Amino acid sequence: MNNTQIISIANQKGGVGKTTTTVNLGTALARQGKKVLLIDLDPQANLTMCFGEQQPDTLPITIANIFAGLINKQPALEPEEYLLQVEGCDIIPSSILLANIEPSIINATARETLLRRFLKQFVGVYDYILIDCMPSLGMLTINAFTASSSVLIPVQAEFLSAKGLELLTQTIMNVKEDLNPSLDFKGILYTMYSKNLIQTKTILGFVNESYGKHVKIFDQKIPKSVKASEPCLVGQSAHVYDSKSSVSIAYEQFAKEVIAHG
Repeated sequence: MNNTQIISIANQKGGVGKTTTTVNLGTALARQGKKVLLIDLDPQANLTMCFGEQQPDTLPITIANIFAGLINKQPALEPEEYLLQVEGCDIIPSSILLANIEPSIINATARETLLRRFLKQFVGVYDYILIDCMPSLGMLTINAFTASSSVLIPVQAEFLSAKGLELLTQTIMNVKEDLNPSLDFKGILYTMYSKNLIQTKTILGFVNESYGKHVKIFDQKIPKSVKASEPCLVGQSAHVYDSKSSVSIAYEQFAKEVIAHG
């Protein structure tokens, strides 16, 4: 296993399905026989909670402790000290402590490459490493982009979500130019999709025209459904919660498209 794909799942707009996509793409890839590591890089720790850790702030070691160790050049922790295992995936959890770490990164040596240096130990161990980014383009997200081979952008089919793509794509291109020449766009995934809404066609037309020539737009779309958010409330993926739901089936197909896209 030499070709580990490190994929940041990012959009500076909140509520577009980043965490839902990380959970369900990751577990679907695991069911396809892939070895998957998920990283919760958001102080809100929604990814961690979606896997049943309802009190992430009580976890002894999270990604916040790992960043603190990197900043202060402390001896590396062993993976068994912080990895959680759920639904065939390994997970590095987060907690609110991460919010206190981001300001400290600014003064760190080679601050943009902290996460990349940490993840070197996992390259060749996993097929996919998925990073659930926080809804901002701050130093944590820049670290994720610098560590990644590509960025997957969930986009809700509504105006503000689509309009925010301009700043996000420019940030990705800046990181590619200055910090990570290997960074690429994994593609755009439409989430909370409802084909019967008039604005949906308008937004899809806008995104396709503005970005379709340069960024892959995945064929699979994730439908709008309560079955997207309900599973996280009970700490499960959509597949475990209801394998026959439209959301579960859509993510299974999306995982196959991601694998085929290479």
